[in-house]
Amino acid sequence: MGKQLFTQIGEYLTKQGLQVSRGTIVDATIISAPSSTKNRTKERDPEMHQTKKGNQWYFGMKAHIGVDSQTTLIHSVAATAANVHDSQVLPKLLHGEETRVWGDAAYSGQRDVIRQYAPKAKSFVQAKAHRHRPLSETERGRNRTKSKVRAKVEHAFLVIKRIFGWAKVRYRGLAKNTHWLQISCGLANLYVARRRLLAET
Repeated sequence: MGKQLFTQIGEYLTKQGLQVSRGTIVDATIISAPSSTKNRTKERDPEMHQTKKGNQWYFGMKAHIGVDSQTTLIHSVAATAANVHDSQVLPKLLHGEETRVWGDAAYSGQRDVIRQYAPKAKSFVQAKAHRHRPLSETERGRNRTKSKVRAKVEHAFLVIKRIFGWAKVRYRGLAKNTHWLQISCGLANLYVARRRLLAET
């Protein structure tokens, strides 16, 4: 039902003139899950996993989304355990007709994947520094330019996590939480498009 609802909302918004453009921004965010074993089963959710971001460890799942670069509407959704790398889900976040794809450094090195699943697309993924090869000033400048577009994806996460309050998982297991994520993304699209929809009515 969650997937069907997300799809139907997308179709409704398309009929209202909010069509998907040729640019996609991809990103992922961690949705925390209880790490305590002080529960009825005396164990953590086996479908959730931990991952390290910066110097901090997190336990839970990841919400992966593909966002239209013009309307900032979510057109693709996927959910995984938190330890799945962002780049592994990239194919599921592209609709295939893109001419440009933006993403943070987690998606660096994925040009071949982008070329395979969106043949017309040019990669605007941010360059990643390495331990023995820091970014040049030119590369840092390009990253700043790319960030101006890529930052739009954060608005979608803000709606889902802050306005809808979905910063923590609601259920055990990925299936129910994926269902909830799909519904949240559909409703987030209605929220983002609310002014245009209200103006037309």
